[in-house]
Amino acid sequence: MVFHYIKKKLIMNKSTIVTIIYVIGIIISALVFGLWDAETGPKALIGVAWTAIFLIALFYADKNEEN
Repeated sequence: MVFHYIKKKLIMNKSTIVTIIYVIGIIISALVFGLWDAETGPKALIGVAWTAIFLIALFYADKNEEN
């Protein structure tokens, strides 16, 4: 009797890595910079900029995975 074992490589997609880095960044900015405090102001732009960087990185990660 022959057993064929299929080796599975646990490879994370680039989009998953980008998403994990984004979530970690939002949590750090919320705790360190007080992003979600009651006082809104220029600190809120940190979240907007971080989200824009996330969307750009996600676009390029998905674009490179298709090739």
